[in-house]
Amino acid sequence: MHNNVLILDFGSQYTQLIARRVRELNIYSEIKPYNKLPEDLSKYGAVILSGSPFSVRGEDAPCPDLSKIKGKKALLAICYGAQYLAHANGGNVAPSATREYGRANLSYIKADEHFLNGIRKGSQVWMSHSDTIKDLPEKAVRLASTHDVENAAFKIGGENTYGIQFHPEVYHTKDGTQLLKNFLVNIAGLEQDWTPDAFVDTTVEELKQKIGDDKVILGLSGGVDSSVAAMLLHKAIGKHLYCIFVNNGLLRKNEFEDVLHQYKDMGLNVKGVDASARFLDALEGESDPEKKRKIIGRVFIEVFDDEAHQIENVKWLAQGTIYPDRIESLSASGGPSAVIKSHHNVGGLPDYMNLKIVEPLHLLFKDEVRRVGKSIGMEDFILGRHPFPGPGLGIRILGDITKEKVSILQEVDAIFIEGLKKWNLYDKVWQAGAMLLPVNSVGVMGDERTYEKCVALRAVESTDGMTADWVNLPYEFLQKTSNDIINKVKGVNRVVYDISSKPPATIEWE
Repeated sequence: MHNNVLILDFGSQYTQLIARRVRELNIYSEIKPYNKLPEDLSKYGAVILSGSPFSVRGEDAPCPDLSKIKGKKALLAICYGAQYLAHANGGNVAPSATREYGRANLSYIKADEHFLNGIRKGSQVWMSHSDTIKDLPEKAVRLASTHDVENAAFKIGGENTYGIQFHPEVYHTKDGTQLLKNFLVNIAGLEQDWTPDAFVDTTVEELKQKIGDDKVILGLSGGVDSSVAAMLLHKAIGKHLYCIFVNNGLLRKNEFEDVLHQYKDMGLNVKGVDASARFLDALEGESDPEKKRKIIGRVFIEVFDDEAHQIENVKWLAQGTIYPDRIESLSASGGPSAVIKSHHNVGGLPDYMNLKIVEPLHLLFKDEVRRVGKSIGMEDFILGRHPFPGPGLGIRILGDITKEKVSILQEVDAIFIEGLKKWNLYDKVWQAGAMLLPVNSVGVMGDERTYEKCVALRAVESTDGMTADWVNLPYEFLQKTSNDIINKVKGVNRVVYDISSKPPATIEWE
């Protein structure tokens, strides 16, 4: 009851990384908007305040009431959180002479301090702020400094209340995990007992109690998320789970038949529904990315409504929604973070569907989903499968969607993915795919001039999809893949490789 961490979100794009770093310590964390503080705080043993794009000096600055937290629970304030803590308690926060962004090193660390135990002088940290704490509150003690930031870390005297100007959650802060462990384990006294096995046990029991003997219909996509969600539900309710695998006409080449067979081998009660014509008809002539997503989502729900009516007394629709889906669609649990894109399986069901929604994985990041799948004995060929967007090739075909374009992209994608596997590169890549661009380019094949499509290949490294970097694939592989695509796929005469990282680019092009 007292072993959870509450993270209050002030709108930082790093907030989700805080949650992930905490969970890597096998401690459960959950995010709430700063302006929606839970009434019951008894289950939280520690609280973390996130960063923010706002300034504490601004009229629109988030100003939560921390009277139920500060001095009563272990509290760690990061970046904006630290500035707010200082500002609200009599300190002075002022604009920095220059924007403090990027790598810095701790030039001073207070000796014999549990909070900084194991963190060395000179340790690299990551700064990202335009304000700085000039003067600490009266009872505060400085714990660390960098060359440019005098009050890089501080503690409020007589309390387990700490503030830091840098970001321990990002990779560039080398001892960030150690600092979080010091705070959560050594100071807050939390136990590191939130493991994949514990998640499975807890989730299965919660699903049993929540669903009872009701029937559940689940949409399988062929991906890791829906597959793990299906197996968790299968463990919880067995024969009461009815799985539907929909061919939306936007899947990879031969995926519908291959994956359907795999699911049946897993012992799942699964039905294949070929609704490709229905999706493609609904998408005809539509080029806007968001509208395409909405159409795919709408038809997806309509298909499920049709299938649900064929099963008597279905009460629930299950989805494989994971945390990043909700983050990028719902603006950080209702906080002020920017919405990036909508997801077709987020946001509830229309009123006409008489189904409740259940999302067994909605608090997990992708790497956590894989660990949970491993814990329940799922095969590596399923857990190692690259992420594939719910709208499928619909958001990898830029512009309007036609059956011909889908066929072209399926062939291109198959050559790329199979090539990665043959060259032993597939498992070194987090996600890969091809994009069909809405441009034609001039080419020459034999003695003939061509004017055909251009495709872009994309392969990224990541752990949870929140950030990603492009993979430096061997030139020989790219050369072979490009030649194979142009020679074997009619309608394509140019191949390019995407070398953009996330941020600023997203993994998908739409």
